[in-house]
Amino acid sequence: MTDQSDKPKLGTRPPLGLKRTVETGKVKQSFSHGRSNTVVVEVKKRRILGKPGEAPPPAPEPVVEAPAPAPAAPAPKPAAPKRSAADDVTARKEMQARLLREAEEARMAALEEARRREDRSKLAQTEDEKRRAEENRKAEEEAARRAEEEAAAAVAQASEPEVVPSEQAAPEPEEAREVRRPANAPAHAPKRPDAHRPSHGRVREERRHSGKLTVSRALSGDEGNRARSLAALKRAREKEKRAHQTAGPSAKQYRDVDVPEAITVQELAKRMGERGADLVKALFKMGTPVTITETIDQDTAELLIEEFGHRINRVSESDVDIDTDTDVDAPETLQARPPVVTIMGHVDHGKTSLLDAIRGADVQSGEAGGITQHIGAYQVQLKDKSKVTFLDTPGHEAFTEMRARGANVTDIVVLVVAADDGLKPQTIEAINHTKAAGVPMIVAINKIDKPEAKPQKVREELLQHEIIVEQMGGDVQDVEVSAKEKTNLEGLIDAINLQAEILELKANPDRTAEATVIEAKLDKGRGPLATVLVQRGTLKVGDVIVVGAASGKVRAMIDDHGRQVKVAGPSAPVEVLGLSSVPHAGDRLTVVENEARAREVATYRQGVLDKKRTTAAPVSLENMFANRASTTIEFPLVVKADVQGSAEAIVNALNKISTDEIRVRVLHSGVGAITESDVTLAASTGAPIIGFNVRPNANARTAAERNKVEFRYYDVIYHLTDWVKGAMAGELGPEIIENVVGRAKVQEVFPAGKRDKAAGLLVLEGNIRKGLHARLTREDVIVSKTTISSLRRFKDDVKEVVAGLECGVLLADTNDIKAGDMLEVFEVEERARTL
Repeated sequence: MTDQSDKPKLGTRPPLGLKRTVETGKVKQSFSHGRSNTVVVEVKKRRILGKPGEAPPPAPEPVVEAPAPAPAAPAPKPAAPKRSAADDVTARKEMQARLLREAEEARMAALEEARRREDRSKLAQTEDEKRRAEENRKAEEEAARRAEEEAAAAVAQASEPEVVPSEQAAPEPEEAREVRRPANAPAHAPKRPDAHRPSHGRVREERRHSGKLTVSRALSGDEGNRARSLAALKRAREKEKRAHQTAGPSAKQYRDVDVPEAITVQELAKRMGERGADLVKALFKMGTPVTITETIDQDTAELLIEEFGHRINRVSESDVDIDTDTDVDAPETLQARPPVVTIMGHVDHGKTSLLDAIRGADVQSGEAGGITQHIGAYQVQLKDKSKVTFLDTPGHEAFTEMRARGANVTDIVVLVVAADDGLKPQTIEAINHTKAAGVPMIVAINKIDKPEAKPQKVREELLQHEIIVEQMGGDVQDVEVSAKEKTNLEGLIDAINLQAEILELKANPDRTAEATVIEAKLDKGRGPLATVLVQRGTLKVGDVIVVGAASGKVRAMIDDHGRQVKVAGPSAPVEVLGLSSVPHAGDRLTVVENEARAREVATYRQGVLDKKRTTAAPVSLENMFANRASTTIEFPLVVKADVQGSAEAIVNALNKISTDEIRVRVLHSGVGAITESDVTLAASTGAPIIGFNVRPNANARTAAERNKVEFRYYDVIYHLTDWVKGAMAGELGPEIIENVVGRAKVQEVFPAGKRDKAAGLLVLEGNIRKGLHARLTREDVIVSKTTISSLRRFKDDVKEVVAGLECGVLLADTNDIKAGDMLEVFEVEERARTL
């Protein structure tokens, strides 16, 4: 057993004096099997403060104990016990570590405050706030620097070798020394010089707790060297952040709000920078209960904007759209650009072959049936390093609209006419398109290598359409070429260059780009693609664009050789990737400043298209009944093509097939592969799906097998229209033709058997044969349609009775026969229907 005579009893309260409030002692712990352990414990004791002037009760003898972090001031004693040199070194090390930690904490607090001030200064908008923030930052840095210098001086002073009493090993705060000074102690007692202490409350709290002696601290001497934990720093920062947030609300921003004629509450809240619920609440107070998705007019929006202190800017819906007509480039900014040449003519007159000869590439072999199905855009570099852009338009009549688009974006038209074939319907169409567009024309008389070629006949035929070539005394250039033999191609190029010089084609390349969509399609791996022809400006990768009702960002551009390019100048044809949807051929491409503006314009244009599509003409009562009485049969179809232009051409060709008896109803026409949704749409009406240069995906094939949907694949438009004509004729069925054989009058009716009646007839014209169809009329009103089941003359069965004779007949399935009725006998002929 350890001697515990010097240990104070637990629970006793020592008198007020200069004693420590924490005492230590040893306690023995007993365990099982006779084991025991002696540990050092601390006992906190209440401190009782006496009244002023009252003498403190006599204090017991002090207990010899280990050095405590926060000892009381030394009481007047005869002499203090001497300490060893090791104790002095330990005390000085603890003091140095504590002072260094306090200096580091002060520096961290100062730097943290400086960082917070810098963050607040970034949010300030005026120069005065920035200047004040800079001054505060410098002051904080100076304060931190002074704190570090004073801490270093204190450390240097504390490291001097001097004997420090045990009770003064850890300095106490000034307030504690004032409270613990005895009443009879002299007021002028000398004070030990203290190091600089920061006034931060958290630091004082850490110092007060750091004076406690624990078992772990007694066993490990590096406790004082440990820096402040990251969790403590994080808590301090969060506390400062909360204090800063509750300092006061930030200044409200007032905006100029653009308001169209109609706007939803949600969109108005977004433009005002307010909460949508606040706008709904304000409208409810005004007596207009609406939801956040409802549309309000301009006047109501103005009341809301003024209620929240903003300013309204009234705009019309048309102001949202981009008006490029008023944007005219200055003459000094214009530079020469390559000409855009469109090749037109009749099908199979050699347009694509001529372009192949100029380009040195074989494009025609890639087209189905040897005819061009799309508009191809190519740029050719000539021997003199100049460039010419060619547009190859289809010659088939189904692609009339595509040719019209080609004529509207071109500078020069090359009309290809076969020398052995002369002018054809599509050639005349191309002449009319060129005249309507006001574009100069060059006539290329092709196939002059054939023996039956007659170039002079072609020139004479052109006179009928007011096209007078130079050899006939006119102003239209004509060139005799052979695409197959590559004859006189230089003459055609010279004619194009000459015409381009006369036109003086110029554009401004140093501006945002504007272009026209030549063709558009949906690619399976790359998404919507648009082949565009830049008309002015320079299109760059990364530009935000609006194309019709589609918006997007140029992710990549591919030229006619399949190479990726970064920029595309005027007259350059490129394929653009990055659109949100497939645009229509002929749409305008415009570069805008940001994506928000692009979405706004695209949304407005889509709304205009939806309004046009859903708005129907008013239907009168007469028209409604006429439409209801109509017996026109509808032939539903779903059309999917590889490019937008082909889909439009197919739909136009199918609409021309329609007749008064049956008409084509295109349920859906689109671009890209046949999908499961297309099959679902076709299955609901039993419509076949026509795929033009496209195929169905796996899900679509599975759904088609399940729903019994028919797929029809084509790559030439002739075959497609022929099949549709045949299918529509089959839908109508064979054509029924009635040929009247004879007419007779009922003279008398008499019974024949138990139920039937026989009629005695006088044949008036033609003849009557057994088994023919008959129509019984009474006063020119049809009573019944029947057949002649029995024909007799007197009592003999006969096959035929001619005009002027009498006979008796038995009509099938009718007994409504009266004397005076007329009987018309006719034959029925079925013919295959054609459209």
